[in-house]
Order: sequence, then C-alpha cells, then structure tokens
Amino acid sequence: MERQRGRPSHQKQIPDARHRRKAPLHVKMLAEMFSIAPANKDHHPALRCAVGVFVPLFTLVLLGRLDLAIFASFGAFTGIYGRGEPHGIRFALQLRAGLLMLLVILLAALAARAGGAWGLEPAGTTWLLVLATTLVAGGCSVAIAWFRLRPAGSLFHIFAFAAIASIPNQPPLWEGMLVAALTTAFCLLIGFSSRMLPSRRTAWSRPRPIRRTPDEKRAALLEGLGYLVAAGLAGALATWAGSRLGFGHNYWAMVAAVVPLVGHTTRHRVRRGVQRIIGTVLGLVVMAGILLLGLQPWQTVLVMALCQFGAEMFIIRQYLLAQIFVTPLALVSTLLVVPASPTILLRDRIIETVIGAAVGIAVVLAPGGWRRLRGRTTAAPANVP
Repeated sequence: MERQRGRPSHQKQIPDARHRRKAPLHVKMLAEMFSIAPANKDHHPALRCAVGVFVPLFTLVLLGRLDLAIFASFGAFTGIYGRGEPHGIRFALQLRAGLLMLLVILLAALAARAGGAWGLEPAGTTWLLVLATTLVAGGCSVAIAWFRLRPAGSLFHIFAFAAIASIPNQPPLWEGMLVAALTTAFCLLIGFSSRMLPSRRTAWSRPRPIRRTPDEKRAALLEGLGYLVAAGLAGALATWAGSRLGFGHNYWAMVAAVVPLVGHTTRHRVRRGVQRIIGTVLGLVVMAGILLLGLQPWQTVLVMALCQFGAEMFIIRQYLLAQIFVTPLALVSTLLVVPASPTILLRDRIIETVIGAAVGIAVVLAPGGWRRLRGRTTAAPANVP
C-alpha cells in the first residue's frame, strides 16, 4: 500500500506539539504539592541526625535534668548541615553552623533575662522578644547565605532563639551553654564517624575559599531583608491577635512565615507555604495520638529521635510529608521542657502556623504584585485618548 502524501503514516497519530493541551496551573501546583522525589540515600543523614538528638537527650533523662533538654535539642541542629558532602567539607560546614547556633543560643539565654533585668512588664517583654527574634531572622539569614550553608535561611535560628528566650525559668547560663556545646561537639563527631569504615571514607579536604560576587552579596542582603520583613510582620500580627484572642507561642508564626522564602520560583515558594499548613494539620493528628499514649520521658525522647529521622528522610523529597514529623517533634520538645495543656498547645500551633504561612506567602507575592501595579500605572497615560 502506498503511503499518502504528506506526513508518513507512522507519524499520523503523534499529536502536534502546538495542539497539545497544557494542564491548568492549579492542576500542576496540586500535582507538585503531593509528588515525591526519588530517594538518594536519605537514611544516612537521617540516622546521623536522629542519633545526634537521642543520645544527648537520653543522657539528660538519666541525669534528671530535662530543664536543659532544649539546649541539647538546638545544639543538635548542627547535624543537619553538610548533608551530602565529603567528610572534610562536612566537618567545616557543620563547625561554622554549630558556632553560629551556639551564638544564637547564648543571645537567647541573655534575652530571656533582659526583661527582668530591665524591669519590663510581661507585654513589654513579649514585644522585646519579637523585635530581637526579627533581628535574628534577618542577621542569621545573611550569615547562612554568606557562608553558603545548606539548608538555607534562618528558620532554625528563629526557632532556637525564640524558644529558649521564652522559657520562664532559665537554668544557670553556664549549664545550658555547656550542654549545647557538648551536643554540638557530639554531632561533629557523628558527622565524620563513618570514616572508620574504609568503604565509607572520603578524602579529607577543606572547602574552597568563598569568593562572593557583588550579585551574591546583594542577593544575601535582599534575602536577609525578606526574612526581616516576614518574621517581623508575622510576629507582630501573632502577638497582637494573641493578646486579644488568648493564644500564645507567637514565634511559631515567625517560623512559619519564613518557610515560603526558600525556593527558586514564586510557585515553589507559595507551594511550600501551603504544604506547611497542610503538613501541620496532619502532624497535629499524629501528635494527638502520641499524647494519648502517656509516654514516659525516655519514651518521649525516643519519639523525638524517630520524628527527627522521619523529618530528615523527607525534608528534601517531600516538604508536606516532612512536616508530619516536624510538627510532633516541635510540640513534644516543648512539652518536655515546659509542661502545658496539650489542647492549648495544639490550638496555638495551627493558628500560629496559618498566620505565619499567610504572611510569608504575602511577602513572596508582594514584589510581583508591586511590579504589575507599577506597570499598569506607567502604561495608563499612553491609553488616554
């Protein structure tokens, strides 16, 4: 049989690319929100981080010093940096990150004492901490970008500073800092512990000197400004609303507000904000189940380690799924140090997360909205007859 003129017969059923229908934007965003990237040996860093949390906290349980647990928890954040780097580079990156976190912990412990030392009322102390946490958000964001650390941003530093500074009964300063420093050192040891295995050993090389271009410096400063604005707005709004409606933990809103600031595109950033809310709701369901178990302190520490493992397993692959582990991890660590009503804690978590994520998404969308508004304003005179 002869082929018909024109396109060969074997290509007739292939649709022309120009006539393919593209999926609507909202369908793409929905698909991306629930998609999961392939695994890449994520259990290795997840196990390191879980051990880095469990051993220091379990030691404090044995010593009967849970009042120091929060210092160990945030010192253990050292282990999340340098995730997939060779041992030498990982050690250098984790050392920088650990020293920065120790500085934040020290400033937080001092800030917790500032309100009483200055004779401030509780409301004044709250607003002082909002201001201080906002400055930490902007400053640490610039520092993280300056040293090219990953994960990017100052989310962990906001959380550490505000959580420690909000503790009403502070342990002796030297004890808290000693626990944080020992935990940091322990995480550094875990970071290159696999060098003992010849099959896992990597070359011990130092990071290359950082040469920052003018564009990188400008980007770091602009990113710091974004964190400053998002955290400040969320903290102010949450504090104002909380004083009138009776909920607390305003720093959870500040943490949630900076989540959408990480990402290369506006769509990705907005998606992270929405994933934060959905993941928090699902995580609260898990947290409610944990509370029903009535765990002992050592069991609580084990749950925290498991949650840390789960969070690190999925934090890069699927942010929504990671939040299911992050939410109970944050709440359990809070209850471990400062006992509170679980119902109130769950309520505050969802309210503050919604406030913060909404503020963060608004900050992400604001520059594009402003550019479109200016474009219409500039073009309007040309359309006048």
